[in-house]
Amino acid sequence: MRKCSIGLILVSMSLTVPSIALAQTAQRQGAGKAQAAGSMPDLSGVWEPRAPTAGLFSKEPPPLQPWAEQKSRPNRENPQNPTSGRQNERDPYLKCAPPGVPRVWLTPTPFEIVQSPQRVLIFFESDNTIRQIWTDGRGHPKGLGKTWSGNSIGHWDGDTLVVDTIGFNDATWLDYGGNVHSDALHLMERLRRPDHNTLVIDMTMEDPKAFTKPYIVKRFADLRPDWVIGEYIICEDKYLILAH
Repeated sequence: MRKCSIGLILVSMSLTVPSIALAQTAQRQGAGKAQAAGSMPDLSGVWEPRAPTAGLFSKEPPPLQPWAEQKSRPNRENPQNPTSGRQNERDPYLKCAPPGVPRVWLTPTPFEIVQSPQRVLIFFESDNTIRQIWTDGRGHPKGLGKTWSGNSIGHWDGDTLVVDTIGFNDATWLDYGGNVHSDALHLMERLRRPDHNTLVIDMTMEDPKAFTKPYIVKRFADLRPDWVIGEYIICEDKYLILAH
């Protein structure tokens, strides 16, 4: 049983522990405008993210507007730190909310990419989060609601998967440092494989309500061909108590 503790997760950033359960694969649907399967670059596989510095995307902080900086400041009074194991009781993730996007890229547990011509699925072991990225030519739906992970559509630019995500709520943090965002967050990601064993995720975050300019960051992950995705429920202890 895993405890509802962000400190436990952050300590695991320094560990390499293979996962033990199988990931589901995506069901193929109609081709639509999708690229032919034979011509798609291959990003599939299980990937281990490289540990971020103190749970942050960059040494440079997000370019927050004054109101967002003021809202973020109390969240830093007891910051998450993988070396100290300290916890922040203000963190919505500690209260069993989903990590959300883009913060899910900072969790230390592995993820798996599964491809079809119509969509790319990313299975994150942390809280069994699933991202669905449509690559069949559709646009964002009208009347898009506010969600933890947003709505993602993508296309291939050479060997790079370009992902456009909007429709976020403002209930998540950007990172483990307590930096906030608004529901106007717009995330652009470029996923590419510069060599067989490396995945690079270039991210540009724009938020006209909360940022003074775009926030550009980068993440790396390493291929783990012998791993499979496991089950990691952050608040498993609370769920089991309720069940009894």
